[in-house]
Amino acid sequence: MSKKSQKVSFCGPVDRGMSCCKVESIVSVDERGQMVLPKDLRDKAKIRAGDKLALISWDKEGEICCLYLIKTEHLADRVKDFLGPMMKEV
Repeated sequence: MSKKSQKVSFCGPVDRGMSCCKVESIVSVDERGQMVLPKDLRDKAKIRAGDKLALISWDKEGEICCLYLIKTEHLADRVKDFLGPMMKEV
């Protein structure tokens, strides 16, 4: 995507304080299965050399349709958010 391209948003108005998903970039996979995250995106996400990212997949009807990258330092918080309500019921 060129810098002049408009990024596609998947949420309501940002001024409502809602989190927002958007297409940041289109990346290609090379013949070895590798891809490069663009530098401007790495800078914006504060991803540095040596950082660990968890790859989370979403299965829909037996096929992986979505892949998410989450910094491992934030993964524990997401797990607590997800499991917290279930643990209160136990």
